[in-house]
Amino acid sequence: MITLEIDGPIAHIKLDRAQKLNAMNWAFWEGMPGIIEQINTNLDIRAAVLWGEGKAFSVGLDFFDVMPRLGVMGTGPDGERQRKLHQIIRDMQWAVTSVERCRVPVIAAVHGYCLGGGIDLITACDFRLAAKDAVFGIRETKMALVADIGTLQRLPRVIAPGIARELVYTGRDFNADYAAEIGLVNRILPDRDAVIAEAVSVAREIAANAPLAVQGSKQTLNAAVIADIDRELEYVATYNAAHLVTQDLMHAIECFATKQTPEFKGK
Repeated sequence: MITLEIDGPIAHIKLDRAQKLNAMNWAFWEGMPGIIEQINTNLDIRAAVLWGEGKAFSVGLDFFDVMPRLGVMGTGPDGERQRKLHQIIRDMQWAVTSVERCRVPVIAAVHGYCLGGGIDLITACDFRLAAKDAVFGIRETKMALVADIGTLQRLPRVIAPGIARELVYTGRDFNADYAAEIGLVNRILPDRDAVIAEAVSVAREIAANAPLAVQGSKQTLNAAVIADIDRELEYVATYNAAHLVTQDLMHAIECFATKQTPEFKGK
């Protein structure tokens, strides 16, 4: 699901499940912290670029791979299920938070779909560039879910909070032009190859600067928000551990599998 390639001072983190539009299966959630640790321990690396193989950056969570592991459809004592679910959510959160805490700046190069977990991932990066064909969406509310991996914590720190709330509540998709207008991405490039090339070019520009100064700047910028983000992530993990399993969620999963439009009852 994830591969790491080193090109001089630049690390290429690639989402490599193109046949599934880089849907985030369990291998992603388990593997990302190890990828970041390899970067952190290789002091020759000075910047990283994150991008997706194939037609999309990522369509987000692989429901059919991950949901059974969460025990959503299982049985057992409520307290034990909630405890296990809380820990799994925290582990999944760390897969994304590890990107935010990476020793070096991480630039996201986005093309095609970037949905759900894809938004979690790119908002943990230092900044984002997009291809013209990029389509973004925070679709969790359309799936009867509260986003719990980082979007609700980080997106309002990237764009205006009111715009973030509108996008979260509506679950509306939006294009690259709007993403640039609201400040989610720094600029737009013509296509996938161009956005990756631009991200690498900026990464090399960063790598030419004093590495300790760059890394210290990142740590200082992060220090202003890390404690708050950690507290907010713990809150949503606790909330979802208690409230994740609803009739609306079960209905949404069934409709997702059969490609029907759900009708939510608020139960």
